[in-house]
Amino acid sequence: MELRELKNLSYKIEDELRKEIEEVSDFIFNNPELGGQEYISSKYLVDKISQYGFNVEYPYCNIDTAFRAEIGDNEETSIAFLAEYDALPGYDGPNGLGHACGHNWIAAGTLGACLVLSKLKKYFKGKIVLIGTPAEETIGYKCDLVKAGVFNDIDIVFQMHIEAFNNINCKALAMDSIEFSFKGVAAHAASHPHMGVNALDAVQLTFAGINALRQHVTSDVRIHGIVSNGGEAPNIVPDRASCKFYVRAEDRKNLEVVKEKVINCAKGAELMTGSQLTYRYFENSFDNIINNSILQDIMRKNLANVGISELLESQDGPTGSTDIGNVSQVCPTMYTELALDICPIVRVHEKEFLNYANSLEAYDKLHKSVKAMVTSALEIYLDKKLLKEIKKEHIKNISL
Repeated sequence: MELRELKNLSYKIEDELRKEIEEVSDFIFNNPELGGQEYISSKYLVDKISQYGFNVEYPYCNIDTAFRAEIGDNEETSIAFLAEYDALPGYDGPNGLGHACGHNWIAAGTLGACLVLSKLKKYFKGKIVLIGTPAEETIGYKCDLVKAGVFNDIDIVFQMHIEAFNNINCKALAMDSIEFSFKGVAAHAASHPHMGVNALDAVQLTFAGINALRQHVTSDVRIHGIVSNGGEAPNIVPDRASCKFYVRAEDRKNLEVVKEKVINCAKGAELMTGSQLTYRYFENSFDNIINNSILQDIMRKNLANVGISELLESQDGPTGSTDIGNVSQVCPTMYTELALDICPIVRVHEKEFLNYANSLEAYDKLHKSVKAMVTSALEIYLDKKLLKEIKKEHIKNISL
């Protein structure tokens, strides 16, 4: 079957699966769970894809709520779709949780793409893989999967996300998560404070040093933190205090430079107060996204085919960090953001976004995302030369 006919057939199959794909989004949305605790969501996704003949490993890589489902030819082109399904705290949903980042939409889209492709597998040689990746919002288990070599046998990765704009040239900042802990000496804060060593002073001086540092970093750098332990009572000189920071930059190289300066701020606070400093990385480190222009051209064309032609060609504004950046460092990755057709624009993580994450507007873009990912994957499955060119560019990009 010619590629054009195969794409048209994929559209028809996706249309037939519309209700089932929407049900996936709806179930995940109405059963929000924190990262690493997505037991209901992960089991639901595993049960669903198992019905389509996929071989499933669950739990996966010693992560309770991760999974890998695959079907097809092991020796041929292997394309993976990454599902996310963790929710956020602090919203009005069940147990105070909510899918304000639309991970219900991501899970439905990537699973939907795999279901459609599984019904087409007789027309191409290749392996279809769905990888369940927990805790994107916090720990970032994709980082652990990368370290475990999960993507060593994957040729291409796809994922789509809801955002404010249609974007195939997404950026994400490299990020390290650092906790500074200071040990001092407790003393009565009124009768003999001179006998104490104030660990909270060290925390405050760390913040002061970092605030002074902001003048001397490039515009892409973001440093933001909280006091995670400030003492027990105001009449006691705190002997324990700690603070947590996210340190971000456009790429890992710049981040390493900035991170050392941040650590030196804490070391200076240690010296000034006479306290003792220890520090640790309390979450996985995220890397910046490496884009691939060949994959972008493929996705641009297939988005246009489903009616999405207005795309951001560059992303110059502020952005966040995501563990798919780590995946893009080891495997060619097409990470795409699609906007909902609503006005005014509502951004992810805003409370109001919960009104749209599982809406008819979201479903419309959900089906278009599935069709665009499927047809992009079909082009790669059917063209070994194209895959070779994608990999060649990836090798060039990671060496820059």
